[in-house]
Amino acid sequence: MDKKQVWKAGNMLYPVPAVMVSCAGRDGRKDIVTIAWTGTVCSDPVMVSISVRPERYSYGLIRETGEFVINLTTGELTYATDWCGVKSGRDVDKFAAMELTALPAETLAHAPLIAESPLSLECRVKDVLELGSHHMFLAEVTAVQVSERFMSENGKFELNETGLVCYSHGEYFELGRRIGKFGYSVKKRR
Repeated sequence: MDKKQVWKAGNMLYPVPAVMVSCAGRDGRKDIVTIAWTGTVCSDPVMVSISVRPERYSYGLIRETGEFVINLTTGELTYATDWCGVKSGRDVDKFAAMELTALPAETLAHAPLIAESPLSLECRVKDVLELGSHHMFLAEVTAVQVSERFMSENGKFELNETGLVCYSHGEYFELGRRIGKFGYSVKKRR
């Protein structure tokens, strides 16, 4: 048995998705913030969460409009993902600087999606939990946009072929080989 050390409490739940969250103010000024603290909350209704520091420029935009888009990232987008996480939208147009394309969302009035992302979740804020260093936006997913580039001939979206990126303990990783699928441990063998 492995011997364990006891450390002080900390956020060590890794890996997590590395996503770019796009948003905009009522005045049309767009921003992108990199978020690793995001996740599924509910499947009916479809809800997700993101946690953002109130000091972040994007925080005010999301509070103002109640909208954001979670854009999944890939190996090709890792540099932009990191850059958008360390630069402030107060100082720079991140879409222009990273040569990313803002597309209008289908169901949102303000927040754009990032065209280069393989999958974008359009989200409308339902509640904000002011928890401490970060505030959690609980949001309903109002639409999902997927890249046709990853659609198979039989109409299946091949999400796991996109080169998705995750973040673990200060480093980015592209997802690797498949080692199983849901339910494989209890599947009857012939």
